[in-house]
Amino acid sequence: MIVEQLSLVDFRNYAVADVSLGPGANVFVGRNGQGKTNLAEAIAYLATLGSHRVSNDAPLVRDGAEAAIVRARLVHGERSVLLELQVNRQGANKARVNGAAVRTAELPRYAQVILFAPEDLQIVRGDPSSRRKFADQLLVQRTPRLAGVLGDYDRVLKQRTALLKSAKARGVRGDALSTLDVWDDKLVALGTEVIEARLSLARDLAAPVAAAYTAIAGADHDPRLDWALSVRGGDPEDDESVDGEPTDSGSLAEQFRTALAARRPAELERGLTLVGPHRDDLVLRVRGLPVKGYASHGESWSVALALRLASAELLRAESRLGDPVLILDDVFAELDAGRRSRLADLVGGYEQVIVTSAVEEDVPDALRARLVRVDSGRIVEAPDV
Repeated sequence: MIVEQLSLVDFRNYAVADVSLGPGANVFVGRNGQGKTNLAEAIAYLATLGSHRVSNDAPLVRDGAEAAIVRARLVHGERSVLLELQVNRQGANKARVNGAAVRTAELPRYAQVILFAPEDLQIVRGDPSSRRKFADQLLVQRTPRLAGVLGDYDRVLKQRTALLKSAKARGVRGDALSTLDVWDDKLVALGTEVIEARLSLARDLAAPVAAAYTAIAGADHDPRLDWALSVRGGDPEDDESVDGEPTDSGSLAEQFRTALAARRPAELERGLTLVGPHRDDLVLRVRGLPVKGYASHGESWSVALALRLASAELLRAESRLGDPVLILDDVFAELDAGRRSRLADLVGGYEQVIVTSAVEEDVPDALRARLVRVDSGRIVEAPDV
C-alpha cells in the first residue's frame, strides 16, 4: 500500500496542506514543533482510528475550527481509493470512501499503517492501558470488524459501571440488583471475543517479535509476550484485588462469569467494573524478566521497535492490501548508530516508508530518497534527492 496524496484542512496546525508522496522512502524534515508529526498522525489515524499522542479527538482540530478534514489517496497495486475523514471537535466523526458515506470503522479495511514514535516507549514502560491500546489498534487493522466489537464493549462497560455507581450511592446490595445480570451477559459475550482475539494476537506476534528484537539489538534475549487476565483471578490494574487462586478451568466465558460473581461485592463497594479486558495487561519479558522495571533503556527501545516491526510483518503476511505503510516518527534521533543502521536495513524493503526528523543527517542515507520540508504548518518544498 502507498499513500500517494495527503490533504489536510484545519488539522492540528495546518489550515490547509497538500503533499504528494512516492513509493520507497519519504522524509518530512523540519525544526521541532513545525508540524512533521501532525502529517504522520493524520495518515496513521485513518488506519487505527486513534492518535498515538492524545486519547481524544479535540486536540486534532485546529484552534477556532469545529472540524478537521483528512483526505488520502491510497494505491493498492493497480487500484486506488480515496479516503476522507471528518474529525469533529464534538460528536461522532464522519467518513467517506470514494465519495460514498461509510461508518468510520470501515476505514481500516482500506488503510494499514504501522507507526513507531518515541511515545512507544510507554508501551513497555507505561501503565497497562498503553499496552492494551497497542494491541487493540493492531487488532482493528488485522480484523477491522473488531473496531465495532471494541466500541460495543466500551459502551456496555460504561453502562454497567454507571449502574454500579448508582447502586453504591443508594446502598443497594448485589442480590437486589437483578438488572446487573443483563449487563453481565453482554459484558461476557463481547469481552470474551476481545480476550480471545488478544490471546491469538500474542501467539502470532511471538516469532516475529523475537526475530525483530534480535535483528535490532544484535542479541537474542528471548523476548516473550503473555496476557495477564483479570478473568483468571487477578487484576493487573490493582495489586490488592485478588480474591482467590487464579483458575484456568473451563472456557473463557465461564471464567469470566465466575470472576464477575466473585468480584460483585467489591464492585458494588467501589462502584467499578473490576473484571474484563479493560483490566488486563500484556506482560513483556526479556531474559525471563519483565521489561517494565528490569530492562535497560536500550533493551526497552529494542522491545518497542520489535513490537512495531513484528506488527508490520504480521500485516504484511496476512493482508491483501500489500505492505502496510511504515512511519518512523522522530525515531532516529533516539537511536545509536548501530540501531539506526539495523533499523534502516529492516524497513528498506517495504513499499513505502515515511520518516520524520528534525535533523536530516540523523536519517540514514538509504532512507533519504525524497525530502518534504515542513515549516510552521506549511509544506515548503518537496525535492527528490
